[in-house]
Amino acid sequence: MPRVLLIATGDTIAYRLRSTRPAVASGAQLLAAAGIGATVADVSVEDVMAEPSWDTSPATMLTLARRVHTAVLDDGFDAVVVTHGIDTLEETAFLTDLMAGPAARASIVFTGALRALDDPRSDGPDNLSAALAAAVDPGSRGLGALVCFDRELHAARWATLADTTGSPAYSSAPYPRLGYVAPGGEISRTAPAPPRPPDLDGTPETDVALIKTYPGMTAEMLTTTVDAGARGIVLEGTGFGNVPVELFTAISELTSWDIPVVVASRARTRPAAVGKPFDGTAMATTVGAISSGGLPPAHARIALMAALAGGGVAAARQWFEQL
Repeated sequence: MPRVLLIATGDTIAYRLRSTRPAVASGAQLLAAAGIGATVADVSVEDVMAEPSWDTSPATMLTLARRVHTAVLDDGFDAVVVTHGIDTLEETAFLTDLMAGPAARASIVFTGALRALDDPRSDGPDNLSAALAAAVDPGSRGLGALVCFDRELHAARWATLADTTGSPAYSSAPYPRLGYVAPGGEISRTAPAPPRPPDLDGTPETDVALIKTYPGMTAEMLTTTVDAGARGIVLEGTGFGNVPVELFTAISELTSWDIPVVVASRARTRPAAVGKPFDGTAMATTVGAISSGGLPPAHARIALMAALAGGGVAAARQWFEQL
């Protein structure tokens, strides 16, 4: 029987309706409330104190990613399931994916809920049941971190929160979802997983800023952010990653100071467009910016945090090229 570690962080999947007080006090109680027994796996539970998902700190994200890593490599678990609030689930899942390294040989699945546990329409129990089914399926091993919501399986690299009011809550667009968990627990794979990222050497940098650009934006927005301590910046551009030309001088200066600037798009784009003449990031890269390679802004910020573990601009540029 597979050994599974359930890491429970509370949040909506364990909350009461119209209250921030938990409906259950522990991950073990969450399993019981969801009606999930120990018939398919030997499940151990750990409760991790975490901020509300909308305010999850980089330190907490790192703690969860490291615990997943040690659970597999040091404690011998075959799979890890993490319950997490939806606001920043995609960021924590992607950071865990980037930091997994050899731990990716196991199954790593993130899930949560849109609606509270005592809501008659709660999606938490079914999401948790599907996530556990995905975790114990041998076909999930080696795929990296996955996001399981509405019985859909998404690669953490591609998963973004698309709808906070109904299903499907998460989307991999413009990429396909990886699979589906049938009501009986059977897993159907529908697409290949993305390539594994390069192994991470060092500790991710936590002070990375994400700035949404807009017409008429001044360069002081960037330099002030760096003066406040940011070690890297991700710019959320428009279209294919266009940013105002007023920022180009600041981008060049920051790059010369060994502060990497990554340009992503608020639209969903494919990396195949990167480097083409119609790709907006191509203009910013001529003055030193780094293209996100199709990663959405929040994911690009997590990737830059990881990239900065290896150094400054040169290390970040190489990291994104290898992603």
